[in-house]
Amino acid sequence: MLAKLIYENPLNQAADIQHFIAEGEPKITFQDGMILANTYSEESNKQPHFVLWLPQQFPADLRITWQFQPLAEPGLCMLFFAAANRKGGSIFDSGVPKRTGAYPEYHSGGINAYHLSYFRRKYEEERAFETCNLRKSHGFHLVAQGADPLPSVADARGFYHLRIDKVGATISFWINDLLVLRYLDEEQFGPVLTKGAIGFRQMAPMKARYKDLKVYSLEEER
Repeated sequence: MLAKLIYENPLNQAADIQHFIAEGEPKITFQDGMILANTYSEESNKQPHFVLWLPQQFPADLRITWQFQPLAEPGLCMLFFAAANRKGGSIFDSGVPKRTGAYPEYHSGGINAYHLSYFRRKYEEERAFETCNLRKSHGFHLVAQGADPLPSVADARGFYHLRIDKVGATISFWINDLLVLRYLDEEQFGPVLTKGAIGFRQMAPMKARYKDLKVYSLEEER
């Protein structure tokens, strides 16, 4: 497989994300990477969870890598990819229902996407049996699971290297070069998703650090 770097972002300063699109209101600071936290508590009347989108469209076959460090829990982290308007085109097109960070807007709203959730420590049942989950929307379709090797905040040591490969109908996810899950989309829940947007989601009161985001196009060797 030939990997060609098409996007690179150190996530080290505000200028690095000036064109990113926030849905909800994340609290964003920078220190050895981009630190994301919630602005509002879950006890407030405002949406505490959020999504931060890259503004670009990315190709159907791609590799996404980033460095991740959990800083405070409970909470949950997620990456959306291959996100597109259900009617065709961009998730940012006019006419797509407004999104504010509430999860149903993403899995049962106006967009299709794959959702890879990791560090799933939001609810007691998630902490009791820790998995990484891959879902496909439109719809709340759980299509693959794998054991989550990420430790709790107290035991975390520096950054962890996360990687998603999507080649045709096959999606693979690694943490520190350990294969966590692999899924072949046989179109049980609609056609294989292709090009689209990438976005980070966090559920309050999670706090985490991200850096060294890279996206590669992938092609079969000839």
